[in-house]
Amino acid sequence: MKREMAAAVLLMWFATCTLVAQSESAPHPIVLRSAGLLDIEAGRIVRPGEILVRGERIAEAGASVSHPPGVEVIDLGDTTLMPGLIDAHVHLFLHPGAEDLQTVEESVAQRTITATLAAREDLMAGFTAERDMGTEGAGSADSALRTAIDQGLVPGPRLRTSGNAIDILGGHEDAIHYNPAQHVLSNATYANNGDQLVEVIRQQLKEGADFIKIYETGPDSLQDEKWSTPYQYSEAQLRVAVEETARVGKRVAVHATGEPGALYAAQAGVESVDHADYLNDETMRLMREKQIYAVPTFTISEYFADHGASPAASKRERQMLDFHAQAFRKQLGVGVPMAVGSDVGPFPHGTQARELVLMVKYGMTPLAALQADLINGAKLLGWGGQLGALKPGYFADVIAVSGDPLEDIAVLQKVRFVMKGGVVYRKY
Repeated sequence: MKREMAAAVLLMWFATCTLVAQSESAPHPIVLRSAGLLDIEAGRIVRPGEILVRGERIAEAGASVSHPPGVEVIDLGDTTLMPGLIDAHVHLFLHPGAEDLQTVEESVAQRTITATLAAREDLMAGFTAERDMGTEGAGSADSALRTAIDQGLVPGPRLRTSGNAIDILGGHEDAIHYNPAQHVLSNATYANNGDQLVEVIRQQLKEGADFIKIYETGPDSLQDEKWSTPYQYSEAQLRVAVEETARVGKRVAVHATGEPGALYAAQAGVESVDHADYLNDETMRLMREKQIYAVPTFTISEYFADHGASPAASKRERQMLDFHAQAFRKQLGVGVPMAVGSDVGPFPHGTQARELVLMVKYGMTPLAALQADLINGAKLLGWGGQLGALKPGYFADVIAVSGDPLEDIAVLQKVRFVMKGGVVYRKY
């Protein structure tokens, strides 16, 4: 009975969302009007701000735009219009709680429903594009969710998906704390050498992956200010993965928290080094020269520090976060390119704008953090020139916030209006 009731509620919710989207999506042109508009490339607020939307694209943007016959004007009052936010590191198939248990106890079907709800939460929080960094054992279900979103069946951000991440036997996401006799499955897909990497990559791409995620390091330890994390693949093995993925126009992102794994990843030419708690000088030089993005993911560390299983665990997480913040400042100082990713999933979906607040806290200006999110994020997700700015021809992915994000980055945590592809999903 409980399952039937839950299913009925979910169906009603989807029907409501579809009706809202249909009612707000108009065949006529729309003008969005506000007190200001973020010109992300110039780094300034244009006052006042207007955007003319035709269909799913922006036709004009600036202090004033054309008002063609039959236009609908949406006056957003004392707000700032800006491009939809981008989260380059999310886990739609995870939720707060014991990660290892939820991936064992919850079916893929149940987790897909959870992911669908999470996608809606992220969109309503202003994140109109995301990169799903592994389903943690749910296979290619993220590609199915991406397709449903693209077809307008369910609300959610534009997605780049990776399916299951790739790992070695006994590696970072393997079920190493369980009774081996129970044969608990890994949250990632095994590949123990170059040939197996090629085979797994081909399977992931066949199932719809937009990019490939590889676990390169783990587990981590910090003792006497010395960061340590074993690598999982050699530079030669990662290069095989990068070359195989590039053969079909795709790219590789790695979970890499330290050395020498991060160096091997940079030498191999991956697209991003996610987490990047510690990078040595040579790795930072290569990442700057090759324009390989670091994706710091501070928010997940802060959440674990605030919600530790014990005081000792919280203290350890806080020390690791402080160490990462110091390394981040050094990375900024030498010009390592940054993108914004929160690792949301183990903490509540829809709250990840905190990541930009923390990046500013640890050394970036609000403008630099926004440019990392919008300009770099669009490039990292393969939507450069289509997302991340309010310009003619770009997708009409637009949000509105109260206040000036160049003065107070925290205003991103209270989004008042969300449009994706010309469809209004949230208004006040």
